[in-house]
Amino acid sequence: QLQASGGGSVQAGGSLRLSCAASGITSISHHMGWYRQVPGKQRESVARISSGGSANYADSVEGRFTISRDNAANTVYLQMNSLKPEDTAVYYCNIRRLWPPQYEYWGQGTQVTVSS
Repeated sequence: QLQASGGGSVQAGGSLRLSCAASGITSISHHMGWYRQVPGKQRESVARISSGGSANYADSVEGRFTISRDNAANTVYLQMNSLKPEDTAVYYCNIRRLWPPQYEYWGQGTQVTVSS
């Protein structure tokens, strides 16, 4: 399972760091990522990092957010800087393995609220 932490409330321009630790999963050969969702909208991809360490970002967070992973701890992080009110959402971590044995897991979600 995935356990996410690090959400909270900050003012615009502030920073937060999200963490998501995978337990009960022995392999590190999977992609990891962060998604977010606001009420009434579809869940959207924020940042993803491949099993090889390549990262990609949504245009809306490029240059402000940084995704990283610690394979020894099977943990993914999301450093969020220069936060904006439009970043307010529930953030979910995800791990996905697209080759056999395939699997996908979601974290429970952590609320991020940015006030203006």
